[in-house]
Amino acid sequence: MKKLLMTAAALAVSALPAMAQQGVTDTEIILGSHSDLSGPFAAFGAPAMQAAQLYFDEVNANGGVHGRQIKLVVEDTGYQVPKAVQAANKLINRDKIFAMFMALGTPHNIAAFKLQEKKNIPNFNPLSAARQMLDEPIDLKFVGFSSYYDGIRAGVRYMKENEGSTTVCPMYIPSDFGKEIAEGAKDEAEALGMTYATETTHKPDESDFVGALTKLKGEGCDLIPIALSLRGVITAVATAKKLGWTEVKFLGSSAAFHTAVAKVPGGVTEGMYAAAGWSDLEARAGDPTVAAWIKSYTEATGESFPGTGALLGRSGAEAMVRALEAAGPDLTVESFVAALEGLKYDDAIMGGPAEYGPDHLGSSAIFISRIEGGSWKVIGQTDAAGG
Repeated sequence: MKKLLMTAAALAVSALPAMAQQGVTDTEIILGSHSDLSGPFAAFGAPAMQAAQLYFDEVNANGGVHGRQIKLVVEDTGYQVPKAVQAANKLINRDKIFAMFMALGTPHNIAAFKLQEKKNIPNFNPLSAARQMLDEPIDLKFVGFSSYYDGIRAGVRYMKENEGSTTVCPMYIPSDFGKEIAEGAKDEAEALGMTYATETTHKPDESDFVGALTKLKGEGCDLIPIALSLRGVITAVATAKKLGWTEVKFLGSSAAFHTAVAKVPGGVTEGMYAAAGWSDLEARAGDPTVAAWIKSYTEATGESFPGTGALLGRSGAEAMVRALEAAGPDLTVESFVAALEGLKYDDAIMGGPAEYGPDHLGSSAIFISRIEGGSWKVIGQTDAAGG
């Protein structure tokens, strides 16, 4: 009797269906994102989500991925960490997402990591280039481009070697995002024997920089690595010019490398520099793949040209689809991770090769650009290893 009961129990267990993968059904894959659609970085977040959705719509119209439609659920955080945590909790526990896709903000992603790790939710291509996006354990973390830290170090090095900069003084939001850029600027300045004279910190919505710039000018600063909101970056650069301080040079990171910054009327930002993980789309508009996407995007949105946020969203969406396709019909977190680690292709939208590999970093490229004639022009290129 005991033997019969044990056999019956074993048969019952073997007959049970395998545990379902969260966010995956026979007909659907659910992705989630907490992004800034209304706050200081909405110029990145809103168009990124729009461009990604347009790409997913195109894929869905052609049958989806292995017969599954991609559903993207987006929550607006207004760039507020508490709202990001609430949004992540909803996406993970109510919407039952398979992966977090291009969530925006450094402290926002960090705050959501604990929630994601408990439920085995991958974090894919966040709209943050902070090194913390690949803090251990990196098993479920994937980043698309080089870090703020590496980028700003490369930028400071370029400015010393090519522009004769000697005295470094960052302006930054004192969050994980801004602190990383200030740290990179300080480390590179010290490594090169430059002077790290002082720094100023600012709120995300700050708009009056007269006092800060007056202080920096008095300290003899000639290079300002800047980590503010896009509006803050533009206002700070404009204020320096209004004060007659035209010899100082501003250096932005990926978070300041935006089409809107270059296109400010009146040439307000002319001459500003940035060190980012991609090159601006405008200079590559003649590439057939880029041109085709620009045409489809402008026709769908009515916009005259896709900005930087749209570029990032479209690039991230393609990487996601390629990974889902490579993962095969039996989609699990494990097959998704394995697919990403083996993914290698030319990302025409970003302007370079993408290869995530075991380090989970899609690209280590760093492009140094300068605003000339209202457009970002590439003036140098290196990578996170300094090559």
